[in-house]
Amino acid sequence: MVGGFVNGLTGTGYALISLGFWLQAMAPTTAAPLVALCSVCGHAQALPSIWRGVRWPRLWPFLVAGLAGVPLGTLLLEHIHVQPLKLGVGLFLILYSAWMAFVRYPPRVRGGGRFADAAVGLAGGVMGGMASLSGPAPIIWVQLRGWGKDEQRGVLQPYNMAILFTALVSAGVAGFLDRTYLIWAVLSVPVSLAGTRLGLLLYRRVNDAGFRRLVLILLALSGVTLIISALR
Repeated sequence: MVGGFVNGLTGTGYALISLGFWLQAMAPTTAAPLVALCSVCGHAQALPSIWRGVRWPRLWPFLVAGLAGVPLGTLLLEHIHVQPLKLGVGLFLILYSAWMAFVRYPPRVRGGGRFADAAVGLAGGVMGGMASLSGPAPIIWVQLRGWGKDEQRGVLQPYNMAILFTALVSAGVAGFLDRTYLIWAVLSVPVSLAGTRLGLLLYRRVNDAGFRRLVLILLALSGVTLIISALR
């Protein structure tokens, strides 16, 4: 319910909220695809509400590059130590959130065009394949672009949905979607969707400045969570 609420409110963050609880009750091989399933269902539910912010000429560089980056990140996983990577990303997210929270006039990046957008999408896909960290790069980038909340959601929601759907298919091919997984799915999907609906209701009442603050808080929490998991 809480994971769905955060996902409906910000368009991301389901794994951050839910895995802290679910890993106490199930194996990671069950929890990871369960996050993917609930997130994809939540994104599909939210798409009609944020559809006016979707701009395909703006979205497709993120999407194509991100999908290409997922298998690349999986291949690199054998050659990279994930724990130091999580620690570094966690520290960066905390510093970025703190800096942006105190900057009166946030910087805006106007150059780079679609090539820069594709590079960020690729980075998110690679990070997702390596350590399930597909969200931070595009979240930070759309903020630096200076887009409004609907424009940000118009990129983040379809992007996250596509990346997580790819991860779900990969889990199915690997044989992780067993009977235990299906039982958990039946229990968790309905309440996740209810939480998403509540988050969407609040999202409609938040202005651009409030949405920016919510995302910064979520990024800071993500950083703290990554550092704790890395130190463990």
